[in-house]
Amino acid sequence: QVQLVESGGGLVQAGGSLRLSCAASERTFSSYNMGWFRQAPGKEREFVAAISWSGGSTYYADFVKGRFTISRDNAKNTVYLLMNSLKSEDTAVYYCAADHYGIATDWSEYDYWGQGTQVTVSL
Repeated sequence: QVQLVESGGGLVQAGGSLRLSCAASERTFSSYNMGWFRQAPGKEREFVAAISWSGGSTYYADFVKGRFTISRDNAKNTVYLLMNSLKSEDTAVYYCAADHYGIATDWSEYDYWGQGTQVTVSL
C-alpha cells in the first residue's frame, strides 16, 4: 500500500508559479510511475503530467506543455509538479497518483492516489 501526500497548493495570481510536491510512504517508490491529475468543480478528472519510474520519460497534456514540469527525486520518495504561467483555468484540485505497471493518461489505470491539494489562480 502506497500512501501519497500532496502539498504546495494555494492561491496565486495569474501568471504566477507554484510547485506541488507529492511525498510517498513506500520505500519502493522508485519502482512506480507517477502521474498528476486535476479536477475542477463540475468537471471530470483530467490528466496533467506523468513521469516514468526512472524519471527518464515524461508526458504532458497539451494544455500544460511549456508551462508545467514534472520531476522526481527517488532518494526523497517525492514527485514534483512545477507550474509556471498559471491561468485561471488551471484552478482545480491537483492529485498525484502511482502506477506500478505503466505510464497512463487514464486515471483509472492508477493504483494509488493522494488526497489532493487545491490550486486557485486569481485573475
